[in-house]
Amino acid sequence: MPSSPLVPIDPAARPFTALMAVPTVLAALARRPRTTAVLATLTAGVTLFFRDPDRGPDRTPILDPDLVLAPADGMVVHAGPAQPGIAPGGEWQQVSIFLSLLDVHINRAPYGGRITAVEHRPGRYLAAYRAASATRNERTQLTVEREVDGHVRTVVFRQVVGQLARRIVTRVAAGEQVATGQRIGLMKFGSRMDVFLPTDATLRVSVGQRVVAGETVLAAFGSPDAR
Repeated sequence: MPSSPLVPIDPAARPFTALMAVPTVLAALARRPRTTAVLATLTAGVTLFFRDPDRGPDRTPILDPDLVLAPADGMVVHAGPAQPGIAPGGEWQQVSIFLSLLDVHINRAPYGGRITAVEHRPGRYLAAYRAASATRNERTQLTVEREVDGHVRTVVFRQVVGQLARRIVTRVAAGEQVATGQRIGLMKFGSRMDVFLPTDATLRVSVGQRVVAGETVLAAFGSPDAR
């Protein structure tokens, strides 16, 4: 739970809250209590979309170099071999997470290391739960590399917008170091996160499972027996 009674709100909410607040104030000045109440509720709903829960007992990253954590809150819609035509070149496993309007939309790094590439591509706004959205929608792809025991591990993840999401916010750049579970940006209004993992990682999630950013383990490196 958040460390204070008030849930922190990401600064990206400010223009949306201000826009929604104007008709609310006008309705209040016009002494229309029902309209004011409805508009105030909508304003609060839009603002809460940008909530950014503090790390606490339920959102503390596991600082283990062998673990990959969920980069977003939501439901797993794919977990297994990479879907044809969606993954980067090479052999990968893929975990895809669909974020509904009710989910927290702050995104976190699934794996710590050095960001080696950040690529933004414009595109369409298909429903984010559709596989085609991964390659046709507007998206930002990030690549992170980390050396462990002389071997470089590479994890690729994508912020993908959906029908209602119209903007991706990415707050890290190539060359930066990130920690597993670190905040890296957000997607506005309904979206999808894809994570591509090397084939030697063992997946820990399944389709239909709900995951929590910076907490749920998506996959683990190393042999299952060793772990």
